[in-house]
Amino acid sequence: MLNDNFSLPIRVYYQDTDAGGVVYHSTYLNFMERARYEWLRALGFNVHALSEVHKILFMVRALEIEYLKPAVLDDLLQVSVAVTEVGGSRIALLQEITCNHVKLVNATVQVVCVGAETLKPARIPAPLREKIRKVA
Repeated sequence: MLNDNFSLPIRVYYQDTDAGGVVYHSTYLNFMERARYEWLRALGFNVHALSEVHKILFMVRALEIEYLKPAVLDDLLQVSVAVTEVGGSRIALLQEITCNHVKLVNATVQVVCVGAETLKPARIPAPLREKIRKVA
């Protein structure tokens, strides 16, 4: 398990599962996205403000995911975010999803900062980059 910098608890609801009560594989991506959003908020950067004030967005550039064990209806998951690398416009993250300290999903995610209007690569705003480097 990660010695993570941030972890978000997420309960598995009926809408997250198939008829057998098992979480859909693509739903884990939603859980990880939610954790990244809340991780930025915990750093003091609201995603809406990043778009409106700093005129930037973050987009997933690359994702590698490994499904180890299934989550099921009503499980309480912990979705972690840990920074592995910070560049000028890119952040590499390691994300894990666990349940009762058992790893269910492991993913490496690369996000890139882009201009909100151009959708072209842009530098990560200095105040945000400084905060991210402190937790890396």
